[in-house]
Amino acid sequence: MSRDQGAARRELKDRLLEAALQHAAFEGWGDRTLEAAARDLGMDAAQARRLFPAGGSSLLAWLEDWADRRMLEEVAGEDLSRLPLRRRIARLVRARFQALAPHREALRRAAAARLLPHHLPEGLKALWRTVDRIWSTAGLGDPGEGAAFYSRRLMLAAILLATFLYWLEDDSESFHASWSFLDRRIEDALTLGRWTAGLGGWMPFGRRPHRTSP
Repeated sequence: MSRDQGAARRELKDRLLEAALQHAAFEGWGDRTLEAAARDLGMDAAQARRLFPAGGSSLLAWLEDWADRRMLEEVAGEDLSRLPLRRRIARLVRARFQALAPHREALRRAAAARLLPHHLPEGLKALWRTVDRIWSTAGLGDPGEGAAFYSRRLMLAAILLATFLYWLEDDSESFHASWSFLDRRIEDALTLGRWTAGLGGWMPFGRRPHRTSP
C-alpha cells in the first residue's frame, strides 16, 4: 500500500469512527454501531467490515488511536519545551480529553466495553501506547533510560485512568474540576516520590539536574 493509499484509508477509518461515535452512545460498541455508521456515510457494509474486521473491537482500538492523534494535533503549534515537565504532561492529557469531550456518553459505553475480558488486552495495549506518546511528546521517549522509561509510563497510566473516570462524571464548567483533579494527581505523585522511586538520578517534573564543575 502506498503512502497516499494509507493516508486515504486512515481518513476513511476516521470518518467511520466519527460517525460511529454518534451511535455508540445509544448502541454501544458492537456490530450494530459499525453498520449504522456505514449507512450514515453511504458505505457498503462489506467495506466497513474490511476496514474494521473485528467490528466493535476494531472500532474501540481505532478510537484510542484517533484520540491520540487529535491530542497531538491540538498541541502541534505549541512549544511545549518552554513549560515545566509537569505542565507539559497536564497539557497533553487535557488536549486528549478535550478531543473526546463531545462524546462522553460514547466514552462511558467504551469504558464499560473495555472491562469485558476479550477487550481488556487490546485496551491495555492502547493505554500503554497513549502514555508512551504523551511522554515522548513531552521529551522523554528513549527506552535507553532504563527503569525510568517504564516507571514513568506506569505512573502516568494510573493518573490517566483516574482522571478519565473523574472526567466522565464531571459537570463543572469547562471541566475545571477535572483539570484540578489531574493537577492534584500529578502533584501527589511527586510529593510521595512515586515518580522518582527507583529511578536513580532522574529528576522530578520541571527540575533540572544540578551539574557540578569537573
